[in-house]
Amino acid sequence: MSAVGRDAGLIPLGVAVVSGVSMVPAYYDGDRLLVRYGARVRPGDAVLARDPRLPERVVLKRAARREEGGWWLLADNPYAPGDSRQFGVVPDELVLARVLLRLRRGARG
Repeated sequence: MSAVGRDAGLIPLGVAVVSGVSMVPAYYDGDRLLVRYGARVRPGDAVLARDPRLPERVVLKRAARREEGGWWLLADNPYAPGDSRQFGVVPDELVLARVLLRLRRGARG
């Protein structure tokens, strides 16, 4: 994932590349997404967040609901592991960005 102008104080936009199948059917492996860092998150938004168990790992999940202490994040693919069902509520400071749109489609299948 790379940011455009984030450190320069410009518009806090970046590009993220999807890796894995946790967000199928909304996003597929290899999709390129435009994200906005620090954007307001609402239930239903796709977000980038740090995995609370491994903070160096960034995950793409759906903000399901606001809870005390942060966000309940879920994978769109119910068979994919690695969401709040395993690691619990994600603190606000670990939610990095909101997905604005898909720039380019990745592999399908």
